[in-house]
Amino acid sequence: QVQLLESGGGLVQPGGSLRLSCQTSVSTFSIAAMGWYRQSPGKERELVATITTGGRTNYADSVKGRFIISRDNALNMVFLQMNNLNREDTAVYYCMLEGTGYLDPQTYWGRGTQVTVSG
Repeated sequence: QVQLLESGGGLVQPGGSLRLSCQTSVSTFSIAAMGWYRQSPGKERELVATITTGGRTNYADSVKGRFIISRDNALNMVFLQMNNLNREDTAVYYCMLEGTGYLDPQTYWGRGTQVTVSG
């Protein structure tokens, strides 16, 4: 069973920073990519950033220059450093994983962590 456990969400003032973490039970050999999506009330889930096992990154235009995605393959973790947050970043942030190898080639999701930018 694939597990994705997010942490690090919370309440922050505009201009502040947060760091999200996600740990998975899946071996790196079965992961094509990991990343983060987000969903605000009344909106569809949207890409924030992804990173492949080889380290290739992809960012939404709205977060480029503010957010940094990274991975620790030894710990099977992915991180999202979010800087200069604004109210439009308020959303539930979901960790995701794209399976490969022994894992079915599909997207797996965590339960999400709330990020609220207010103040």
